[in-house]
Amino acid sequence: MEPDENVNHLRGNLLPMLLAEDLDPLSVDELTRRIAALEGEIARCRARIDRANSHRASADALFRS
Repeated sequence: MEPDENVNHLRGNLLPMLLAEDLDPLSVDELTRRIAALEGEIARCRARIDRANSHRASADALFRS
């Protein structure tokens, strides 16, 4: 199996695994760090969406000309 196949296989499973993780054993500090990491990931995703939308708008404007 190629290394990229492993990454793609894991990519689809990481979010469900994260969402199913039992939070009870985590301390308040661990939960706080987890929230900060997730908020950072949300910001990263939103920035990627903004770049994709901007790129799409630029392409649409180019082909409308």
